[in-house]
Amino acid sequence: MSVFTAGGRLLPLAFLILPLAPLQAQERVGNRTLYQAGFFTQFAPTTALQLVERVPGFRLEDTDEQVRGFGQAAGNVVINGERPSTKSEQLSSVLARIPAARVARVEVGPGDGFGAEFAGKPQVLNLILNDDTGVTGTGALRLRQPQSGGLRVDGNGSAILKRGKSSFNLAFDYTNDQITNFGTDTLTSLPSGELLEQRRKFNTTNDPKGSIAAGWHHDDGPDKRINLNLSLAKQHFQLWQDNRVTPADGPGRDDELEQNYRYRQFELGGDISRPLGSGVMKLILLATRTPQYREDTQLVGVDQGVTGGYYQLQDSESAESVARLVWSRPANGGWSLELGGEAVLNRLDSAVDLYSIEAGGGRVPIELPLANATVREIRVEPFVNMGRKLGSGLRVDLGLTFERSRLTMSGDAEAERTLSYLKPKASVDWRTGKWALQGKVERTVNQLNFGDFISFAELTNDRVTGGNADLVPQTAWEFLVTAERPFLGSGVIRGELGMNFVQNVQDRIPVEDGLDAPGNLGSGTVKIARLNMDAPLNDLGITGGRLNVRFSLMDTSVVDPYTQKHRHFTNYTLWLLDVNFRQDLGKFAWGVDAYANTGSTQFWRNEEDFNYRQDPWIDVFAEFRPDKRTTLTARVVNLLDLHFYRDRTFYAPDRSSPDPVMREFRMRQEGQTVSLTLKRTFG
Repeated sequence: MSVFTAGGRLLPLAFLILPLAPLQAQERVGNRTLYQAGFFTQFAPTTALQLVERVPGFRLEDTDEQVRGFGQAAGNVVINGERPSTKSEQLSSVLARIPAARVARVEVGPGDGFGAEFAGKPQVLNLILNDDTGVTGTGALRLRQPQSGGLRVDGNGSAILKRGKSSFNLAFDYTNDQITNFGTDTLTSLPSGELLEQRRKFNTTNDPKGSIAAGWHHDDGPDKRINLNLSLAKQHFQLWQDNRVTPADGPGRDDELEQNYRYRQFELGGDISRPLGSGVMKLILLATRTPQYREDTQLVGVDQGVTGGYYQLQDSESAESVARLVWSRPANGGWSLELGGEAVLNRLDSAVDLYSIEAGGGRVPIELPLANATVREIRVEPFVNMGRKLGSGLRVDLGLTFERSRLTMSGDAEAERTLSYLKPKASVDWRTGKWALQGKVERTVNQLNFGDFISFAELTNDRVTGGNADLVPQTAWEFLVTAERPFLGSGVIRGELGMNFVQNVQDRIPVEDGLDAPGNLGSGTVKIARLNMDAPLNDLGITGGRLNVRFSLMDTSVVDPYTQKHRHFTNYTLWLLDVNFRQDLGKFAWGVDAYANTGSTQFWRNEEDFNYRQDPWIDVFAEFRPDKRTTLTARVVNLLDLHFYRDRTFYAPDRSSPDPVMREFRMRQEGQTVSLTLKRTFG
């Protein structure tokens, strides 16, 4: 095992700086890299999340809560070799409530061996916890002062009690967001550029979110485990907008917009593992219920006693029940084997009522197509996965999943269909010297968003999106090659090249009543290039410094149904750049995070809607650690006070016309937010 030390120059304030702990080298075991707890001492992490964020070259992929089912919602972190039996909670939230003192080591490598949902992933992190008994915990209190807005206080806390074979955890989180921004909308005629209307908008949002989670883990020996998780979450989003409208050829007026959204979620999940034959049988059960209530009110001419407007009420409840059964057998010198299946029952009940508001405040109903509906799905997915070492440093993994679902829709429209897909996949890992290479091919099937079946109005954008009962999942053949090697000692550099061949691209299509809706286009492609570099800077004379650079390029292409020309997929960003610098100096640390991207465009029937912000977006922080249990962090978000922009270009009657007729340009300024966070561990 090699040893890398954090040596460096003598700094002017060396008498205030504790000596840096020597880095323990990462150790190669098979196709995984191991980091002992001592490797992270210089960063003084208080939670497992902070520790995971410091793993060289690793980028956390959080749980995808929007995907139906359990298997495809996986991120890229497991704990003691097992995925948490929860879906509504983000991995970052789960990791944030595990004290760093409970972590014995971290393992990073390909996803083989962690379950079907991880097979073929180039990177999965396995967090190994120690066997310490007693109570440990962590808590945080945060004060935030937006540039325009009052002082906000929020925080979180968690505790883990371990007794014998069982451990119990309890956690809470409260975020008290409030944002005040202002800006202008400028509406001009094209091609002349003549001013049609100017709007000055002042927005205030209040968005408190709270959650509580509890869990029980029982370990009765190898392959004899039980986990039980319960979580409750609640959110209440409110927006108030004052809008001063000044037409070019008429008197001005005052408009108002109010949004009142309520969200609740309950989840109960668990799993049990038991030996069976030469392997292990694991049963996972999960149930989630999510009611939502959304109320939008737009009033026109409030200074004149209300001359018009709109009111919309959306009341919905989604429910998901999942059962997943898996039997797995380790390789033991031959083929590893995993057999299993997942059954999912999903349901969405949604009702949308839209009204126009007449002068004086009276309401007149407006009929929307597919405004009230119930969507149900029953889906089963049997699968098999196999893997084997073929030689020194060479491994192959193969998998096959069969997906069959039955979709029904009732209410404003009646629809019923059965869908079946075969989803094969294969990956090859080869490690030679310092290089780690992986090639992967997989057929994927996107899951449908049930909300795409329902019509609703966007009052903030003056448009209506239609529902589509005939939407089918997007499928793709995905090819990806990954290369990775150590860099500057304990650093890592990794590159990825990929190509996806997509069928039934999920985008926007024209539907009846002059609307457009989520729908399927023809075939498309996605070209992928990614670079992730994590570099320690000690050897370059920057003591305790570390630089992480992530660049991602996703070039999408599909034929537009209106122009018949190739364009990007709706809402896809062409490239993004994320640069993070951090320097740890004993009791002190500071850093800079910088972001830049190209923005994204939505392609509607009669408009192109381009959203972007000024670059680079920069956050800075400074930390003081008076002792190993306490961290005080000051942070400034949006240091350069950059703005957000939105550029909407309109066509008549639709985008088949080559010349735009109108442009709406929006600018929003949120200002800087300064925060001070106190974190403390105990136990």
